[in-house]
Amino acid sequence: MNSFRALTTLFLAGVCVLAAAPALATAEGRCGDPAERPWCKPSLSPDRRADLLLGQMTDSEKVSLLGGDELTGVLGGQGTHTGTMDGVPRLGIPRIYLSDGPAGVRSGQATALPSPIALGATFDRHAARQDAAVIADEVIRKGNDIVFAPTVDIVRTPLAGRVFEALGGEDPFLSTSLAVPWIKSAEGKGLIATVKHYLGNNQEGTGPKANEAMPGNPAISIGTFATVGKRGEIDARIDQRTMREMYLPMFEAAVKQAGVEAVMCAYNKVNGPWACENKTLLENILRKQWGFKGMTIADYGATHDTGASLRNGLDIEPWPGVDYGTAAITAALAGGSASMADVDRHVQRYLRTLFASGAMDREAFPADEDSIDRGGNAAKSAAIAEKSIVLLKNRRGILPLNRGKLDSIAVIGPVADRYFTGGGSSEIDPFQTTTALAGITKQAGSGVDVGFNDGADPAQAAQLAGDSDVAVVVVGSWSSEGIDRACLSLECPSFLGDQDALIREVAAANRNTVVVIESGGPILTPWRNQVGAILEAWYPGSNGGTAIGRILFGKADASGRLPVTFPRKESDIPTYGEPSAYPGVDDVVKYKEGVFVGYRRYDRRKIKPAYEFGRGLSYAKFRFSKLKLKRHGPKLAVKARVSNVGKRAGVAVPQLYLGLPSTNVKQPPRALKGFARISLKRGKGRQVKFTVDKRGLSFWNAGKNRWQVAKGCYRVYVGASSRKLPLRGKFGIGRKCR
Repeated sequence: MNSFRALTTLFLAGVCVLAAAPALATAEGRCGDPAERPWCKPSLSPDRRADLLLGQMTDSEKVSLLGGDELTGVLGGQGTHTGTMDGVPRLGIPRIYLSDGPAGVRSGQATALPSPIALGATFDRHAARQDAAVIADEVIRKGNDIVFAPTVDIVRTPLAGRVFEALGGEDPFLSTSLAVPWIKSAEGKGLIATVKHYLGNNQEGTGPKANEAMPGNPAISIGTFATVGKRGEIDARIDQRTMREMYLPMFEAAVKQAGVEAVMCAYNKVNGPWACENKTLLENILRKQWGFKGMTIADYGATHDTGASLRNGLDIEPWPGVDYGTAAITAALAGGSASMADVDRHVQRYLRTLFASGAMDREAFPADEDSIDRGGNAAKSAAIAEKSIVLLKNRRGILPLNRGKLDSIAVIGPVADRYFTGGGSSEIDPFQTTTALAGITKQAGSGVDVGFNDGADPAQAAQLAGDSDVAVVVVGSWSSEGIDRACLSLECPSFLGDQDALIREVAAANRNTVVVIESGGPILTPWRNQVGAILEAWYPGSNGGTAIGRILFGKADASGRLPVTFPRKESDIPTYGEPSAYPGVDDVVKYKEGVFVGYRRYDRRKIKPAYEFGRGLSYAKFRFSKLKLKRHGPKLAVKARVSNVGKRAGVAVPQLYLGLPSTNVKQPPRALKGFARISLKRGKGRQVKFTVDKRGLSFWNAGKNRWQVAKGCYRVYVGASSRKLPLRGKFGIGRKCR
């Protein structure tokens, strides 16, 4: 996908990042001797140190810190960096290097981690910490100080091009629960994490040729990308309750719970102003209400009005020489649209962040890619992928495969023998890869004949399937930053052929057909009743084939759970048939569905999905029992017992949902408020405990502009998914339940 990577880089940044010699290890520009430079005293607070340093700077030096380095920057020969912020060597302010990183380091080769939505499917906080640790290790060993991750945009529509980057899928509680440990882990390594995209970056835009966008197509042109509903043009109109309950919680938790040092503002407008010059978002909510003390960073090219961004809260933009470069800021100062007081405020925040993160007090991270533990990181990537794979269907217990009872396996499909991932700034060029075909072949062993057909000729593929004991069809659905999907079918885009027809032909030839999906999000599964088993493997990373093979052969339990709803048909998705809601009309997108996003809408409308949020079968069988509820002041304690009544060990993911009383405000029937991930041996059980705090019992009262605990009957549900909830209870606040 190298040719497409070059194209998307051109589209996203306006210029390709040129590969060059790695940055040299150097201590140049680090803070220096505290005896000569008082701001270098670690005993002083970050704010005090930043104030002292600011007082020693010239106006031109201050201005130079706010935009990307215009000499080196994106073009500057730093093959291990996405961008560079210039320094002031005479005062000990170092150059700062930045890297993309939601699924690994984009510049140069790296370990490709599973896509963030795959991490979401693990429902595992430890996996989030491990994912961040691997990415942080490689970001640092490439000489970078800042990583642009995690991505916590909510999946509002499954058509959005960056669904695969959404850490928590369609649920803010899941996203928050994984983002907080991810940030703590990354920043614990000495990096500055950057939570993104603040706010409303929930679509990329659609275009008349969207279904023809494909990696490796030499005919592809910029015109193929979005022409309607572009993220860089739309105004996301979001009411206050929806914003507070669905789209802000992850950012608030990143600030208050994780102590994130950087927040990236988005390309789009939010309720009028551009996100990167939106005072309500950048100053009032982020800083005054939440107490954020770090820095705000513009997405590359997301600034428009230099003066407005300076006045309203944008600190830096790494993209050099455009609307936040030296010339633009100098012109804004000369024209009176901003003042040096504005510049001072942003420089102080930038410096404070460098002091608070330790970037000023340590040596520069040396760019030493040879020191990366490629094998160890590949194994960790595969382990995370293993936890993320979701078993959607398993008719007659066809899985796990028993190689002792097999003579032959047919592996079929256009992505079975390739590393497959999404496009854009999170696309990784991996050090090494293990494909699904390789992973299956290894697990099958020498006693099983593994045949392969790429599916280009469905008749030949069906013949191979008919001659084999089991057929495994590995299909893919490609998506990318910069363009939304034209539909949820496997034919969108069409460069992989008619994969739906391929599955049907293979299933007709062999009733023991297993479908493995590598996708960035939900797809339609019109053939689901014709196949024996279905695995959703997401974009599983460079070593995802290892995980796929292990799950298919039962070396590990299928333990992933869906962080998004898979619809039965496209007309069931929340924004379907509402052009003003998606992709927008006259560059205005109205979030008319309100808080009823994803499973909340399916539950409210009583729409049956193909596969519900939270779903994931196991090779074991679990029973839920002994629900207990207890109020502790403003908190709710919930206990339940989970028992493994199956024939083998397995991983259970009990989930807690809460239904708030509907008073004057319509509430979703239920929303996720807790989850756990526990391994249980056959015949064993364990009590799980959940705590719901006051916020979890509250809704946003837009009239009073605050969180409020509703009076009435609260309903509690515990089970295996948003639709399989055998344990049910209730309690009253202010009123008794009837």
